[in-house]
Amino acid sequence: MISSPIWLPATLMAGGVQAWRTAVQRRLSQSLSLNAAGLVRYLYGLPFALLLLGGYWLAFPVPVPSLGPLFPLFCIGGGLAQIIATNLLILAFGHRNFVVGTAYSKTEAVQGALLSFLLMGERLSPLAWAGIGCGVAGVMLLSTGGRRMGPMDFIRALGQPAALCGIASGLFFALTAIGIRRATQQVETGDPILAALVVLAVTVALQTMMQGGWLLAREPGEMRRVFATWRVSGQVGMLSALGSACWFTGFATAPVALVRIVGQVEVAFTMGFAHFYLKEQMQRSEAIGLLLVVTGVVLALAGSL
Repeated sequence: MISSPIWLPATLMAGGVQAWRTAVQRRLSQSLSLNAAGLVRYLYGLPFALLLLGGYWLAFPVPVPSLGPLFPLFCIGGGLAQIIATNLLILAFGHRNFVVGTAYSKTEAVQGALLSFLLMGERLSPLAWAGIGCGVAGVMLLSTGGRRMGPMDFIRALGQPAALCGIASGLFFALTAIGIRRATQQVETGDPILAALVVLAVTVALQTMMQGGWLLAREPGEMRRVFATWRVSGQVGMLSALGSACWFTGFATAPVALVRIVGQVEVAFTMGFAHFYLKEQMQRSEAIGLLLVVTGVVLALAGSL
């Protein structure tokens, strides 16, 4: 159920900021380990998350909202699921079949729709379901990078490690969205943005402790590299906090699957950046995939009206 129209601009902004963050974070991939690169998002994002919450509170002063008894549990669950999902996705990239791993991770929208129906009773219209299917097909086509891969090629690859990691990554990203949505429902306020920012600040703090503690215990040397890359890492943290604030606002005000399928406009932003800024040539299959993604977003929006 959509509780506020703010979910749409928030989701569109989230897709754009996430594409920007991904472009910046690529600069860290060669100098940090898997867990260190993940920690950067939370450690450097925490100050910005607190600034967003404090700034919003100063601009729109309201009484401190009370929190439901399950609030910490949902924040921990959603935060941990996001850490696992991110690591699984990067692990999928480490296997030979990068294309299949990436494609199957994009089943997140479908998995999110099914899980949100089973766990929270959220229902979507047939048109919105058509949009989800169209968007997932478009992203899978884009992930082939111009290679010829039919539907049976993806099905045959189900048993490959890259595909298994990709599907598992999509599952945990879907669980992240559900955990965050439930956490925002535990914040007793009529302001969905405030609820989203409260959840953001608490979740990022918990993620910093969880992944930071793991890094200190298992890879203490990487912690020095995390602080040594503060210039680039600070940018990643700022963009992560801003993007998550938008995602969380979307989850607080609209069904999980609807937010995720509209959020796939991130692909359009990424393709536009590559084509117009990096002057990369767009393949025919990429153009068709991009058209499918946009069509999926339009169908999902039409189904939500």
